[in-house]
Formats: sequence, C-alpha cells, structure tokens
Amino acid sequence: MEHFSTSRLTAEKLHEGHLADLVALHLDPDVSRYLGGVRSPEATETYLTVNIAHWERHGFGLWVLRTHTGEFAGRAGIRHLVLDGVNEVEIAYTFKRALWGQGLASEITKALMNLGLVQLKLPSLVGVVAVENTASRHVLERAEFILERSGIYHGDQVVIYRSPIAVHVPGHRRRPANA
Repeated sequence: MEHFSTSRLTAEKLHEGHLADLVALHLDPDVSRYLGGVRSPEATETYLTVNIAHWERHGFGLWVLRTHTGEFAGRAGIRHLVLDGVNEVEIAYTFKRALWGQGLASEITKALMNLGLVQLKLPSLVGVVAVENTASRHVLERAEFILERSGIYHGDQVVIYRSPIAVHVPGHRRRPANA
C-alpha cells in the first residue's frame, strides 16, 4: 500500500524526494531527543536509503505524512528490526514539533495497527520507546499495547510494548468466532 489516509493525514510511501523534509525533521533537537539525537543531512540520507530498501525487501515500511492541506507532518510506519536477537515488526511515528499534542500519533497508530495486524496479518507489532518518552508510551497504552519488558536498544534505556491480538484493533469490529 503506497498511499493511505486517516481523517487528518495522508501517507505516501517513502522516496528520495522526501529527503529535505526528513532532514529538517531530524535536525530538530526536540524531535530527535528520543531518536538517538540529531542526525546530520548525510545520516538522514543513509536513513532514507535503508528505509527505501526495506520497502523493496518487505513490501511495507515508512510513509511520509502530510496534513490534508499538504503540510509535511512527519513520518510513520511499520518496519522490521532485530530486538534481543528476535526479528520483530515495529510501529514507529515521528511528528514535527508544531503538530505535537493534537492526537495525530494516536490517529496514525490506529491506522498502522489496522494495516499491520488486519491487512498484512502480522502476528504482532512492537513499540520500542525511550523510558522517558511518556507521550509515546501513552499513545501505545491508549491503543491497548501491553508493556512487555524494559531493555537496551541502540545503547538507550527503552520499554517494549506489544500490540493486542490481531483480531482486536481499536476502532475495528471483531468478527464473531463462528462467522
């Protein structure tokens, strides 16, 4: 799925033309605080290349997000990562600072859960969140992700959340067992 929309966002499959928006996002120290720190333009270019390759390998990955007025909003997606030696699929989202506190992370989380768990039929999703990132922790908890454990990821203290079972996505009706 190269494009999708929510009530306030449009998502477009990541491509080279998104580099300038991503560089600006990654240069913001507040935005990058829980992403391993500010990334140079060169590091963001490498990040873009790696994430485009993820799309080619797996058929899903990161999308660039825009408001319905066309303003760059951030990035979000589902992507493979190795966590404690186990291949997992992570849900990830990052928004421009000017758009924080508007419920957009919750909105995109629901859409990504539907995409990953219902459409792609992945067995689960994980959220890897810096311990201090209470805003992202609350987003995952409201989406019914379960705190699974704490750990270290890329040298940072994190908590790992796991999605609810695939048949129960917030806002998605369960099918009766005998249907």
